Amino acid sequence: MHDNAARAEGDVGVVIPAAGEGKRMGGRRKQFKLLDGKTLLYRSAASFASLPEIGCIVVAVPASETTRAARELSELPADIVAVEGGSTRQESVRLALEALPTHVEIVLVHDAVRPFIETPAIRAVADAARAHGAAALAVPVVDTLRRREGSRLGETVSREDLVGMQTPQGFRRELIVEAHRSAWANRRHATDDVSLVVDAGAQVHLIDGSPLNFKVTTSDDWELARILWPAWKRDHSA
Repeated sequence: MHDNAARAEGDVGVVIPAAGEGKRMGGRRKQFKLLDGKTLLYRSAASFASLPEIGCIVVAVPASETTRAARELSELPADIVAVEGGSTRQESVRLALEALPTHVEIVLVHDAVRPFIETPAIRAVADAARAHGAAALAVPVVDTLRRREGSRLGETVSREDLVGMQTPQGFRRELIVEAHRSAWANRRHATDDVSLVVDAGAQVHLIDGSPLNFKVTTSDDWELARILWPAWKRDHSA
């Protein structure tokens, strides 16, 4: 992996797809729920905004939210672009990639509803993407896994070598752009971006993630985020 000296100031772009409906939580789109007065989208973007290597953050939001998102995110110390997202996460990422400025060489794709991402993890992914082409955070699966057969338990599934994927996921720009172009042309769909680059024949370097970097998906996740936020804010205030 390249060391810190290998980072070029401003050559990392961040893409945050935030156009989803958030149906599993119900009510307002989860990325626009307020956590201590700011949206989850803002909180997630803020984790990247102050880093000198971040040259641009592009958020893909519903058409009705572009103006409001741009206004809120303009408070952050980074170049922010808000674009209209697509009907799927994959399409939103593709549209956001098109809005990145030409000087961006490394792209980080991050979920809008993962506000508890640490700076060392961001830099580790960016550095590994620069060195290897593609990188992602992952955490080991710790629960016992069994198949479900109706209302009964089926066979146990080995959890050895299984991991849960997190974001950010990082890529050399040409790799992720070409992977999305190919997927679009061939109508291939995936739940995350590393799946697309793997389909294109690339290898992905894995970096240990953290259970704290969870995705706010359900009402229980939201309550946990509200409980954790005061301590996170205290420990991460400048």
